[in-house]
Amino acid sequence: MAFKPMKTAVIGCGMISDIYLKNLKETYKITELVGCSDIIPERSAKQAEKYGIRQMTNEEIFADPEIEMVVNITYPTAHFEVSRRALEAGKHVYCEKMTTLTVEESTALLELAQSKGLFVGGAADTFLCGATQTARMIIDSGIVGTPVMANALLARSYHHERFNTAPYKRFAFCPGGGIIFDMGSYYLSELVFLLGPIKRVAGFSQIRNPHRTFVNPDSPLYGQPMEVESYNNTTGVLEFESGALGNITMTSESAKGTDTFQIFCTDGTIDLGDPNTYRTSIKIIDKVGKVSEIVTNFGYKGDNFRGLGVADAVYAIRNNRPARCSGELNRHVLEAALGICQSSEDGKYYEMTTRCERPEPFKPGYTERQEMQLEI
Repeated sequence: MAFKPMKTAVIGCGMISDIYLKNLKETYKITELVGCSDIIPERSAKQAEKYGIRQMTNEEIFADPEIEMVVNITYPTAHFEVSRRALEAGKHVYCEKMTTLTVEESTALLELAQSKGLFVGGAADTFLCGATQTARMIIDSGIVGTPVMANALLARSYHHERFNTAPYKRFAFCPGGGIIFDMGSYYLSELVFLLGPIKRVAGFSQIRNPHRTFVNPDSPLYGQPMEVESYNNTTGVLEFESGALGNITMTSESAKGTDTFQIFCTDGTIDLGDPNTYRTSIKIIDKVGKVSEIVTNFGYKGDNFRGLGVADAVYAIRNNRPARCSGELNRHVLEAALGICQSSEDGKYYEMTTRCERPEPFKPGYTERQEMQLEI
């Protein structure tokens, strides 16, 4: 069945915008990319010319009656206000992770969207890749038994010059931009997709070395003080409603380590690799240690399908079904990350106050690139 493409505009033309614009313009036929805006007009002008779309202001996007979907890829500190204004203008909203800074802001957006009959949700959408969809099928089938434990570890450095660019400090050091919120959203979203909602969390979090300087010599702020305002060294423990346990360790204060993401089950282990990519294979380790690799045909190695969650949301709107990258999932994942940090401050378990439904997996059989144009 063919569906009418949804006219879409992107707000925010920074580093991540290129792949969003490319995919919304060229990969997903259900989205019709028509415009983009940015707080720095030169950036939106460059992207508009590159992709043959209109350079617009936020106000022009909000006022255009033909634009139905706004993709909000601004800084975390701007997410709430941009999304709120888009919803009030009658637009559906898909936002980069994390979608707000607080649970209260997420709830306010969900309530506003519901009152207007609109969708609000957002990234991470990498759990929609073929590898994770295959892992979900394996877990649901019982082939590897019952999931009992998850292990997620990411070590990387945010010290590189690109994180200290003009005219302001990199989002990674701003509120909502620390690694547990930036990268943790991929891991937490994938864990909820595979194991279901989280019951409670505990953890330790630090803002290590909060007083720094701009180190990029090309920045006019070079050598000036720069404050780190978000947790950058975090480890947490998760208890899922299903009874499974898990841990998540995130640091941006080290050299790059060996990223780990595994689901341990009673009859085998699933090794999923890096959740920040659209992976095409997983590994299964059986009880005696034999390793088998399962390769999927959903996409090709090296492809970046960022924006797949936008396409799924449009199909969901057109079909009147729940979107997989829902606002409820976004809020639940955000609360888990915030709860780990709160536990560190309070020295207590953090009991989750939100929940979400475990997102539905894709239907079997969508194996080739062109199948992504069909109803999913």
